[in-house]
Amino acid sequence: MPVQIIPVIMCGGAGTRLWPVSRESMPKQFVPLVGQASTFQQVLGRISEPELFARPIVITNADFRFVVAEQLRECGIEADIVLEPMRRDSGPAVAIAAVLAAGRDRDALVLVLAADHVIRKPEAFRDACRSAASAAIEGRIVTFGIEPSHPVTSYGYIRPGERLNGASVHAVEAFAEKPNAATAAAYVADGYLWNSGNFLFHAATMLSEIERLEPGMAEAAKAAVAGLTRDLDFLRLAAEPFARAPMKSIDYAVMERTDRAAVVPADFGWSDVGSWTSVWDVLDHDALGNATDGPAVVMDCRNSLVRSDESVLTTVVGLDDVIVVSTTDAVLVVARSKAEQVKTLVEQLKGHNYRAAVEHRRIYRPWGYYQDVDIAARYRVKRIVVKPGSTLSLQKHFHRSEHWVVVKGTAEVTIGNDVRNVHENESSYIPIGSVHRLTNPGKIPLELIEVQVGSYLGEDDIVRRLNDVYGRG
Repeated sequence: MPVQIIPVIMCGGAGTRLWPVSRESMPKQFVPLVGQASTFQQVLGRISEPELFARPIVITNADFRFVVAEQLRECGIEADIVLEPMRRDSGPAVAIAAVLAAGRDRDALVLVLAADHVIRKPEAFRDACRSAASAAIEGRIVTFGIEPSHPVTSYGYIRPGERLNGASVHAVEAFAEKPNAATAAAYVADGYLWNSGNFLFHAATMLSEIERLEPGMAEAAKAAVAGLTRDLDFLRLAAEPFARAPMKSIDYAVMERTDRAAVVPADFGWSDVGSWTSVWDVLDHDALGNATDGPAVVMDCRNSLVRSDESVLTTVVGLDDVIVVSTTDAVLVVARSKAEQVKTLVEQLKGHNYRAAVEHRRIYRPWGYYQDVDIAARYRVKRIVVKPGSTLSLQKHFHRSEHWVVVKGTAEVTIGNDVRNVHENESSYIPIGSVHRLTNPGKIPLELIEVQVGSYLGEDDIVRRLNDVYGRG
């Protein structure tokens, strides 16, 4: 391999078809859908071979920056975390990736990967990357095509053409986006491949094609990178030039129009896990076709998926071809054939202002997370977990008092000018209007129960962050 491949992981999507597990506050790429690790962490595992892959670039948005950083830390992997000021689809993100990679190494090969896909054969995936690299070095933009198992209307299709240099890479004769059912069946019969949405290319090749086909996108990407600023461990793109980029996918911007497209037919156990039906497809089934995850029991059921949070026992009797997903604050029951309609359901829930449509009960912060236990008119109970060595902002509230009870670890509590350590089974009271701060000085996670009492309990009653090590306003 003449040069290493720079992996670029796209981490910005919402994934509402997998509600209630995937929500805008914590989308599917960051939650364990198949196996114990999130799909983002599974991607990190696939590109951790140092002889083949260089330091990765992760492109996400500010809302997910600390989740990305934490999951990278859990995997022991360092990366450049690039923050988009706004969502502009995959075209501008790929342009940004090409500019950044070329700045690091002008001969760089770039591998663009979705953070929310499952690949069950990682070594076959790496072999496909090696095959694609030879064509990319010669100026091709290579995608990975998956042999269809059945007609699907939610995928793009690729018609492979002639072999290139006798290798396992083919020229692309045509891209076709999301056909109707009859056309999809015809494509499968004619030997078309599914478009996996992952690409490998020489940075200079992709930049030249974007400049030719989408000059406004290329200009915006270069200016956004030129104005890039560092924020803690993150790289923030300049907002004003990035906003000028047209909102367009890389498929529409380049892949359907370029004459440099190539495809590697690959069998590496790929799934985009884009719906609950896709999740059912990739999980292990019992003799009756059922898949379960978590504390779930099925009886007299066939070809169904039952998934449950660890704290909720979920039982299903006498139902075939259904999806049942239960969390601590929401339950989904849907016919497996109607799983694509979950996205529409979520839009209806948003229209009725259901908080569970977009937020999990567990909310992640740079210092750890909190989770609601109980909420009523004048009180709110939370479970708070603070990572070792982490600290919350120095703050105060005008509408509530707080009572902290430590259940694990040691808390360093600041109230006004008083600083003290609070140990397990001890508590501290923070009156309304008191300037206060919580720190975990120990080497194990700090867990505590917070009881808020007051006339207003919203998260925006942090009057101001007087001092915040995470750069939040």
